[in-house]
Amino acid sequence: MNSILIRAEDKNQWERRTPLTPDDLKEILTATNARAYLQRSPKRFFPEKDYAAAGAQLSDDMKPGDVILGIKEIPVEKLLDARTYLFFSHTVKGQPKNMPMLKKIIDGSSTLIDYEKIVNQKRRRLVYFGNSAGDAGAIDILWLMGQYWRHKGVESPFTEYKQAVHYHGVKEAKAHLTQIGAQIKNEGLPQAITPLVIGILGYGNVSRGAQQVLECLPIERIEPSDLDGLIENKSPDPHKVYLVVFKEQDLVQHKQNQPFDLQDYYDHPENFQSRFDQYLGCISILVNAIYWSSRYPRFVTWDALKRLSQSPSGLRLQGIADITCDIGGSIECNVKSTDPGNPAYLCNPQTRQVVDGCRGNGILVLAVDNLPAEIPRDASAFFSNQLKKFIPGLINADFSKSLDEAGLDPELQKAVIVYRGEITPDYEYLKQHIS
Repeated sequence: MNSILIRAEDKNQWERRTPLTPDDLKEILTATNARAYLQRSPKRFFPEKDYAAAGAQLSDDMKPGDVILGIKEIPVEKLLDARTYLFFSHTVKGQPKNMPMLKKIIDGSSTLIDYEKIVNQKRRRLVYFGNSAGDAGAIDILWLMGQYWRHKGVESPFTEYKQAVHYHGVKEAKAHLTQIGAQIKNEGLPQAITPLVIGILGYGNVSRGAQQVLECLPIERIEPSDLDGLIENKSPDPHKVYLVVFKEQDLVQHKQNQPFDLQDYYDHPENFQSRFDQYLGCISILVNAIYWSSRYPRFVTWDALKRLSQSPSGLRLQGIADITCDIGGSIECNVKSTDPGNPAYLCNPQTRQVVDGCRGNGILVLAVDNLPAEIPRDASAFFSNQLKKFIPGLINADFSKSLDEAGLDPELQKAVIVYRGEITPDYEYLKQHIS
């Protein structure tokens, strides 16, 4: 029987999440009679005494754990040999900054299971923070835009809104936003920001999280095809906030003008090009909540932003919440990730330069790469509830046997990137990225 250990997160001072809550840990230990350890942390949201009451022993390091559970990447120097690790490794795209960590796991004959790759037969993720990222991203971009507009002399109802980390949870943040929504409905928005159009790229878990926050406002949902008419309207309604959700067929088109086919796009993205420019000039705030890799076309480019900023009507786009936070990815002007202490920067479409903060000219970019950390209680509870069903299998697995014979749940077996120091067949491509 393997022992489990919940590690202390050290990504940054804001990371207060945990993969298992005390209540869920107690449920697991009652069912399995396993040994559990908790690495001490001064900033974890849930108190150590609650874990001790659940049956965990406190530890100053990770040594007692056979199976080590974390959230974010583990520093290379802290990795132990011959362990089984579960965390978001951010290695499956061959990310250069995490290749030394992957190499250390291989050299140490350890096993790596990545939460991101725990999926069902339809390839839908089973363990994720997606909704929480959308929640926090929507809250933060509205807070930031309130500050951004205020510095430009525009007093809006969002001026009093707060960053997600300063609410006790999503429920409180939504209650405050509902009050702001009532104010907009009764008094209207300033003319300078009317019509307020919020565009969301994608319709998955992250998007749904953002949408359920934005629904606290007096939202009118419109289709992408309605955008031109809305912007050309001489008297748009200031008592509404317009929301448009973009799907793949709204974002790209086949280079040979063939009819759009979603599976064809997934299989052969090189045959497609972005068509999002036609909508970009109509949006006030853009929320990026769609999966992207380098095989796919970008949706917002520096060239498009420059071209729109030089057009007679100017650039309506004032803020971007890049929740997916792929640096230089689908949102090309996302040039660096941020953290909750310094969450945004302004980018200049003309010079391609960025300046930290939300005061000044340019497009505001929110690029926090661990947004769920701003709502640690909600995010941890959601995540733990998904993860807990897989833990007994890890406790009872026999890692001395081959991967096929170890007894792992099928969903976990598919998520094994490295097994006892060897990259598994599905991830052989990563060898070319490891020096």
